[in-house]
Amino acid sequence: MKILYVRNICLSFFILLVVALTQGCKKSAATSTDTPVLATVTTIGTIINVTSTTAQSGGVINSIGNAAITADGICYSSTNTTPTTSDSKVPGTLVSNELQFPPFTCNIIGLTPNTTYYVRAYGTNVAGTAYGAVVKFTTSSSLTAITTSVITFAGNGAPGYVDASGTSAQFNNPAGVTVDSKGNVYVSDTYNSIIREITPGGAVSTFAGTQPLGYNDGPVASAQFYAPRGAAFDVQGNMYIADQGNNVIRKITPAGIVSTYAGTGTAGYLNGAATSATLNNSSDSLAMFNNPQAVAVDPGGNVYVADRGNNVIRKILTTGRVITIAGTKTAGYVDATDEGASFNNPSGVAVDNVGNVYVSDQGNSAIRKITSSGSVSTIAGGNTQTTLLNLPSAIAMDATGNLFIVDEGGRIFEYTTASVLYQLAGTYNTSGFTNGAGTAALFSNPQGIAVDASGNIYVADQYNNSIRKITITLTN
Repeated sequence: MKILYVRNICLSFFILLVVALTQGCKKSAATSTDTPVLATVTTIGTIINVTSTTAQSGGVINSIGNAAITADGICYSSTNTTPTTSDSKVPGTLVSNELQFPPFTCNIIGLTPNTTYYVRAYGTNVAGTAYGAVVKFTTSSSLTAITTSVITFAGNGAPGYVDASGTSAQFNNPAGVTVDSKGNVYVSDTYNSIIREITPGGAVSTFAGTQPLGYNDGPVASAQFYAPRGAAFDVQGNMYIADQGNNVIRKITPAGIVSTYAGTGTAGYLNGAATSATLNNSSDSLAMFNNPQAVAVDPGGNVYVADRGNNVIRKILTTGRVITIAGTKTAGYVDATDEGASFNNPSGVAVDNVGNVYVSDQGNSAIRKITSSGSVSTIAGGNTQTTLLNLPSAIAMDATGNLFIVDEGGRIFEYTTASVLYQLAGTYNTSGFTNGAGTAALFSNPQGIAVDASGNIYVADQYNNSIRKITITLTN
């Protein structure tokens, strides 16, 4: 009997405890006073494919606040500089998974030609509607479309090493391309470890280097390279090449002499003298690079390097010193100043006439800008917007400051000085070897890009072992 009595007491206590806890929980829930919090929203800063009556914009829901998102999209106006959902709007594609909100893109139609519009992204929950920053753009006065035509300029798709004309020539995984002042195209024929030249008429010859791969300075006919990549000319006609496999920057003079312009030939990360000729004293150090992939030259002769393996942008001064202008050795994605910023496998670099440097930050699927004061910002794409720019591999600039971008997803873009991104050719993540107009043309892992004085675009179409040429036509 005593044992039964104790058991009954324990059971009764347990029941009372459960009831108390349950009531306590219910009371807590009933008296919750959580205040609804707005979402946080970012407007994508790049306007896409603007014509006289259409454009594309978009945004990202960075945080839902503390309630489910019930609507998202973009709103716009030509009169209200801070548009709201009471103005014109285009709904986005609402994602039901509250933990993941990929960027959304909205097509805006029915715009008025030659008109300035203000647009921003929005996201709505029970707390209200949150907005991103305002982005401004102007529609064209008469332009309704940009059309492009893609042809094969040289190479026939088969890997090889044949100097000939046009499609009778052969390349082996070309990965870099640049153009001189006369319109000759120079190709970093990466797997052949040589530099090829293509005349405006399409005749292909060997410009510098000899097989097998190696590391040898001297006359162009006997020099050796190891997987050369991006190249650029200075105003005197000297060519600079990112000799990726040798971890150095090479220089080819107009007289045909190849030399090492910076680096030791050993992979590393060290600032200092470009070569032994510019050492200050016995305690000075020689600069080192790690898989440099691209170069650019400013009007003053300074050379900029996308030092891919070190995740930084370097500058080779005309005084023979190598410095880091932005980034840190650890890969990341931070917009900041100088070495407070971070990149992830930077693959291309371009520089304008006032000292701004532009970087195709491949691992972050972004185009970054470094001002002359060292401030780094993202001007297009980003690691949450990989459908906008998918692993951009190279970047080039024309004489008026427009940027041309190629991405490994197989697309060619123009980013104008008005901050508008146009898709010129290729289709997202669709490989092929097809000539034609616009998105009907297909590429396979394109790597290099250049633009000549006439606005013709040249692409090193790596896996198709060819150089493609794109011409742009403006239609009304």
